[in-house]
Amino acid sequence: MHDRQGATMTMNTRIISVLLLTSSSLMLGLSNLPAMAQTSPAQSPGMALELADGAPDRHIVVPGDTLWSISSKFLKQPYRWPEIWRLNQEQIGNPQRIYPGQVVILDRKGDHPGDQPQLKIADAVATAATVKAGPQIYSESNKREISSIPQQAIEPFLSEPLVAESGQLDSSPRIVATQEDRVYIGKGDLAYVTGVKDQAKLWQIYRPGKALVDPETRETLGYEAFYLGSASLVREGEPTTFEVIASRREIGRGDHLLPAPRLDVISYVPHAPDKAIRGRVVSVYGGVGQAGRDSIVTLSRGKRDGIEIGHVLSLSRAGAQVSDRHEGKKTIYQLPDERYGLLFVFRVFDRISYALVMNVTRTVEIGDVVAKP
Repeated sequence: MHDRQGATMTMNTRIISVLLLTSSSLMLGLSNLPAMAQTSPAQSPGMALELADGAPDRHIVVPGDTLWSISSKFLKQPYRWPEIWRLNQEQIGNPQRIYPGQVVILDRKGDHPGDQPQLKIADAVATAATVKAGPQIYSESNKREISSIPQQAIEPFLSEPLVAESGQLDSSPRIVATQEDRVYIGKGDLAYVTGVKDQAKLWQIYRPGKALVDPETRETLGYEAFYLGSASLVREGEPTTFEVIASRREIGRGDHLLPAPRLDVISYVPHAPDKAIRGRVVSVYGGVGQAGRDSIVTLSRGKRDGIEIGHVLSLSRAGAQVSDRHEGKKTIYQLPDERYGLLFVFRVFDRISYALVMNVTRTVEIGDVVAKP
């Protein structure tokens, strides 16, 4: 089943800027890039790109566009975006920028006979002569490059939650006392912590959470630590004094601290894995049993399985085994998996990854199959 739904949602870039394709590199060098069939892991040999029904000849990029939403305007399979741009492996891993106000042009025939369709950024002079757009004002804030996917949906998950190995939190700094010996503390309160060896100023507070279990093997892949808030180191010593600067939940004795991760700029282009991958949905973030579009799910595959940021995976409901008795003979049949949507991987641990539900035609359930699309 091909996904035909586009994703056109707005976002305010606050924590990260997701770097995308640069117009200058596309205008000057796109025609000289190696063909996707030779360089891109997203290419499926023998599978021609399928344009979306009613694909436009051009699209003016506006604030609120994402790489995913634009690709959905042109392609039935948005994750094949690198192919229609003719990107090579290095460019997929290190994309550059595309900005509001630029015009994306669809070349339906490509540069040579037999070529697949290709997207390009229109030359500014040529565009001015051929495109008559209504008056538009782009402020400095709108000059930021567009993101791959709606950032507001994933921002809270870029530094949280934490997937911890067994025992990792046990050896981390721990709250042993609270201001005025309160049972729980919140923003503005003090916490006294032992075992602090790192002099980082900003820390995050966690409580050991549930085990993440592979639905197939029943193996524990890690533990999802429950994020409580953040704290700032105000006085060294044993114990060390911290001030709670943000709290999402009540914080108390026995909770653990870890240095806040550095929020580096993350760059990625949606693309399919270059090898076969098959895993399961382990959990739906928030403790619910089902998920819909824009929900966050945990997957049973991570770095060691070849998962990376930017991977797009298909979602399928696992086929059941059914029995049929005919003329006195019983036969067991394995029904095929039924594909119903796509996921976008945005955070990866060793054995676990987190993904945003993009396009689905039914609810996502724990145990559903994820695979290379």
